[in-house]
Amino acid sequence: MENITIKINGMEVSAPKGSTILEAARLAHIEIPTLCFLKDINEIGACRICVVEVKGARSLVVSCVYPINDGMEVWTNTPKVLESRRKTLQLLLSNHDRKCLSCVRSGNCELQQLCKELGVTDEGYYDGERTPSIIDDSAVHMIRDNSKCILCRRCSAVCEKVQGIGVIGANMRGFATFIGSAFDMGLGETSCVSCGQCIAVCPTGALQEKSQVDEVLAAIADPDKHVIVQTAPAVRAALGEEFGYPIGTNVQGKMAAALRRIGFDKVFDTNFSADLTIMEEAHEFLDRVQNGGVLPLITSCSPGWIKYCEHYFPDMTENLSSCKSPQQMFGAIAKSYYAEKMHLDPKDIVSVSIMPCTAKKFEIQRPDEAANGVPDVDYSLTTRELARMIRKVGLKFNTLPDEEYDAPLGLGTGAAVIFGATGGVMEAALRTAVETLTGEELQNLDFTDVRGMEGIKEATYLVAGLEVKVAIASGLGNAKKLLEKVKSGEADYHFIEIMGCPGGCINGGGQPQQPGYVRNTVDIRGLRAKVLYDSDKNNPIRKSHENPAIKELYATFLGEPGSQKAHHLLHTTYVKRKVNEI
Repeated sequence: MENITIKINGMEVSAPKGSTILEAARLAHIEIPTLCFLKDINEIGACRICVVEVKGARSLVVSCVYPINDGMEVWTNTPKVLESRRKTLQLLLSNHDRKCLSCVRSGNCELQQLCKELGVTDEGYYDGERTPSIIDDSAVHMIRDNSKCILCRRCSAVCEKVQGIGVIGANMRGFATFIGSAFDMGLGETSCVSCGQCIAVCPTGALQEKSQVDEVLAAIADPDKHVIVQTAPAVRAALGEEFGYPIGTNVQGKMAAALRRIGFDKVFDTNFSADLTIMEEAHEFLDRVQNGGVLPLITSCSPGWIKYCEHYFPDMTENLSSCKSPQQMFGAIAKSYYAEKMHLDPKDIVSVSIMPCTAKKFEIQRPDEAANGVPDVDYSLTTRELARMIRKVGLKFNTLPDEEYDAPLGLGTGAAVIFGATGGVMEAALRTAVETLTGEELQNLDFTDVRGMEGIKEATYLVAGLEVKVAIASGLGNAKKLLEKVKSGEADYHFIEIMGCPGGCINGGGQPQQPGYVRNTVDIRGLRAKVLYDSDKNNPIRKSHENPAIKELYATFLGEPGSQKAHHLLHTTYVKRKVNEI
């Protein structure tokens, strides 16, 4: 690609032709601040925080969308530029709920951080009419407060362009503009799938998950309740970011130690039930292949994807695996098998999950997710909520020792931990399905064709004389593309894995929020995924069907995969929904 040379703050910079000023500046290690900009998602130049001076231009230009040309001279830090940015921030604050101390994003707010860097204080804003604080809490998983919204449109961009849903957008015009749903519907009345990607990209506290931290702490304080917790694979790969660790740090041991000190009676690992999911799902897949069942079989681990399928592809719900997600399988086993072993009444067990996902909050209240007459899972907290709970009870996370999970529901394999990355469920299932079909031990457990952060991946494997065609999609926009190819007959697969969030659970809507600069310049998904693949590689047991705790569960309680008891506890049903119907 042809490079051209420009000057930024007097320094020569060589950048590819077609680059923006923002991109060229980053090559010179000069960071121009942004608020609305998300690379390839929201490149609209709306917030005007990134303005710079360009020689010959009549006014300041917006660097995130302004292309460079040979010989251009740019200044990013002149008094005029800095004053313009300060003025923009002051205007934003003039219509902003400035109750920062009570805001969930205080200390991790991009607007707050920019004000600090540019010296904007409480005395530097303009008084006038302000958007009232109208709370939309109609959705199960989140709350929207438009009095904290800066109209950056990141949320609506990710909803429409990445997830292909578009249930939120800019309503009205001028000063009356607000982000909301069509016809002033509450988010809970729309066909929102609860993925939380809008929360993940919001730079302020306008969007947040519905927190259940206080309810969980109350349950822990109740002497009549036995409170257990499970943690999803992707949480250990991201929780450390909340406490200053570099992206891509595995904090599994410290997380287990923290949960014990918070007061949970037992600390377990969702990896256990991820292995269980593979046992049931692999059995279901082989049964469909060998007995003429509905194909392709599509995975059911991601509740955001499940709700999307129910709304937008209701005719394909028969393709969904009837397996509950690992979260729900864990809850069902905890309130049956574990309750029996511990001589507990299921009604006295409070089952809590720590998930990278906001859609799990919707999943726990779905129908057919209460196998023992009580909800499989009572509360689902996000990674962010766990971090807040750790701070709330006064734990010094970074100084905690590394501790192990409790037995028997704390043992998981390498196959289970990679569930958190796109392609991981497929790879784990293939390890078990191939050995089951061939009756031979796999020499190479790494199915690298299904790994990586590409939105859609395909692979074909010859297994015991059967050509098995598989596909993987992450992000619901990619899921739509893939399913439309299947429906049209353009593509033919046996097995499809779909994750609702781009990159899988490592990039879930409940994971730690990173500022725009980090999202635009760092491979967050790749770094978090590496944690999981390293854990898999270093695990002495890398196949779900070799998990001794799972073997014991089937031998003494469930019987065999797909048994009547297993089906009652571990499988579920789906609903054919309409668009804009919850």
